[in-house]
Amino acid sequence: MAAVGSFLSAKAKRGRWLLRIEDIDLPRVVRGSSDRILKQLEAFSLFYDGEVLYQSKRIAAYCEALSAIEKLGLLYECRCSRKTQRIHQNFCPAPIDGRIKPSIRIKTADSEIFFKDRLSGGFSQNLLREVGDFVLLRADGIFTYQLAVVVDDEYSGVTEVVRGRDLLDSTPRQIYLQRALKYREIGYAHLPLVLGSDGNKLSKQNLAEAIDIKNGSEVLVKALRFLGFKTPIELKYETTEAILAWALKNCQQLAWLLDDKVGE
Repeated sequence: MAAVGSFLSAKAKRGRWLLRIEDIDLPRVVRGSSDRILKQLEAFSLFYDGEVLYQSKRIAAYCEALSAIEKLGLLYECRCSRKTQRIHQNFCPAPIDGRIKPSIRIKTADSEIFFKDRLSGGFSQNLLREVGDFVLLRADGIFTYQLAVVVDDEYSGVTEVVRGRDLLDSTPRQIYLQRALKYREIGYAHLPLVLGSDGNKLSKQNLAEAIDIKNGSEVLVKALRFLGFKTPIELKYETTEAILAWALKNCQQLAWLLDDKVGE
């Protein structure tokens, strides 16, 4: 869903649609998963611009960003276990133990971070009180999603991110990092999630069915309807290229695709 929404948003403004493979957590990467993603996108005629960016090849860039934040005096070591449920507020409560390899957290500020989402409207969060200091480098040496995506967005020249609403809560953390690193801030649109009968997001973790690429046209039309398009019945008999072309010609049906100020 996010792929279709972000593709249409980029193309409706004659922008570039970039593809990034977030494979930084190598121990959890399923062999062949990136190839499956590429085949799925091709089956729906979602063709990306430029080269694919693999996070697993960007470690040096993340190290450089972490070093820049360290020079600001914003980092500290934390030896709390991942199971420890607590909000960290500029210090680690765990005792110093040289036998335990620490994670690296960034100190947050006691102030509101506000941004305007193109779909959800205004969103505000006090990181120190509501989230606390968050991890940038895990104890196992793996950089976290929050730092990696911020560094990669800046590197790729991203001006707009369109993704699922489950990541809305992460956005203030990313804006905080953008400001710390003196990166430009970008626009966001968080799409509604496809939920199962139990009310949970459909995903591999809860055994959701795989995308049926053999019936690409039918699946694509369903995605457009979920996003809010009023599609003609006969559209499902068209090719995926024709379906996307129809959506772009009728993108005025979804105001947020064209208007950055929607949601203010």
